[in-house]
Amino acid sequence: MKKSTAILAISCLLLATGLGASALLLAPDTSRNNIVSSGTALVGGPFEATNQDGKRVSDKDFLGKHTLFYFGFTFCPDICPAELQVISAALSEIDGAEDKFNLAFVTIDPARDTPDIMKQYVAHFWPGTIGLTGSAEDIRKIASAYRVYYTKAGGENADKDSYLMDHSSITYLMGPDGKFIRHFPFGTSADDIRKALVEITSG
Repeated sequence: MKKSTAILAISCLLLATGLGASALLLAPDTSRNNIVSSGTALVGGPFEATNQDGKRVSDKDFLGKHTLFYFGFTFCPDICPAELQVISAALSEIDGAEDKFNLAFVTIDPARDTPDIMKQYVAHFWPGTIGLTGSAEDIRKIASAYRVYYTKAGGENADKDSYLMDHSSITYLMGPDGKFIRHFPFGTSADDIRKALVEITSG
């Protein structure tokens, strides 16, 4: 009897363990749902900055049009100008783009990127490109709102004049209401960006 009882107990334990494991494997993963329960990306928000003409602007100045935001710095040797050229090429292929879109280049190096420097720099890209700079706090706030990572390469040991900046390279598309629509990761082609923008604005 004791042996039979022990076998039965072990069998029940194994069955319960198996059912419990199955429940864990088959149960839906709700952890991600808890993180973004609203279904809305936490990108964007209020900000203030200084444009390439030295005028103070805010997020409200970009309402009414779709706006592409790209973060970088004018001393960037390759990635930043390449990405801005790609975005510029995409916009240049869209009829009436100037009436539908803003392109904002936000510096993550305000110490060197003064309004005058920004004005010279954005002139090389799509007509109407807006350069945004400001105080270190201005840039910290807008970068935080757009979840942009940036830091001075080499830290405190970097050369004070020729340092580089490490930063994320993502283009954010915001709607005319200022809300996030989608992003374009580094390496997205001009044609893919153009197709996406045309589809979004013609829908």
